[in-house]
Amino acid sequence: MTSDAIVAEHLVKHFGHVVAVDGVSLTVPRGTVLGLLGPNGAGKTTVVRMLTTILRPDAGRGMIEGIDVVDDPMQVRSRIGLAGQYAAVDENLTGRENLIMIGRLTHQRRNLHRPRAAELLDEFDLVDAADRPVKTYSGGMRRRLDLAAALVHRPPVLFLDEPTTGLDPRSRQDLWRVIEHLVENGATVLLTTQYLEEADRLADRIAVVDHGRVIAEGTASELKARLGSTIVAVTACDQADAAALAVALAPMGHVHTDQRTVELSISDGGRAVIEVVRAVDQAGIAVEDVAVREPSLDDVFLELTGKPADDRASGDRATGDRATGDRAAGDVEEVAS
Repeated sequence: MTSDAIVAEHLVKHFGHVVAVDGVSLTVPRGTVLGLLGPNGAGKTTVVRMLTTILRPDAGRGMIEGIDVVDDPMQVRSRIGLAGQYAAVDENLTGRENLIMIGRLTHQRRNLHRPRAAELLDEFDLVDAADRPVKTYSGGMRRRLDLAAALVHRPPVLFLDEPTTGLDPRSRQDLWRVIEHLVENGATVLLTTQYLEEADRLADRIAVVDHGRVIAEGTASELKARLGSTIVAVTACDQADAAALAVALAPMGHVHTDQRTVELSISDGGRAVIEVVRAVDQAGIAVEDVAVREPSLDDVFLELTGKPADDRASGDRATGDRATGDRAAGDVEEVAS
């Protein structure tokens, strides 16, 4: 049996003239988490839909535990669980009834439907709400129930497509703990997210996708190391001086300007900070603040994609055609289900 639970080899998917996925290759070893990062419309969800048999690749190959997603989709479906961006539960049924229904749909033994539902309700802290209609649940409760539904048939491989989108910080933290517990018990997870803190905490490795391609891959530490060991942020007193400040600091490393603040990525922390102060003084620019911090995944994301991770509106504008492709994929998913 292969040591990689999930393998994607040069996956390609078109929607008309739009290339939604353009040769994506990924591997996820058993018992690990791969975080798939990227702006809206980058192709993350389309990759997930191909690997979970919802969409057929136009080229390339996907394998789940050594089983080809095109050649034997039924065997693949028996080994995977999928929780999407929106809770796919029936709000008119109770939480318990939803889980029992999933047990029937996944052809579990009849005498196991109720015990498995009870087990999952307890694991996801939904016992008190088990017999209430789901339409009375909070967003966090619905999302936990959706994840529980994906686990009814005990799949070894999980696909979580932006599972915490729209949740409040506490609900997000609760769901993170659930995911960590699943991995501790041997699950393999492919997680798509736009929350960099989420990827930093949960993922063993991270792949950054933009314009349908993997543009970087590694551990969080490896990706951060690409930017150097230190970020120096210099804030000018006047926004008009920010451009001159960027010019003065550019010879020392990569710079990024955000209104009055210029951030410089450097490798030699302490010595470089002294050089930054000298350069600013020689340029005769009045500054309000000089701060030093370690690189974050936000910095990596900005460097690789050209926009901050939370700039969702501009992400949609910059990748409008590709976002259309992902919406087309959603239409296909609805038909397929």
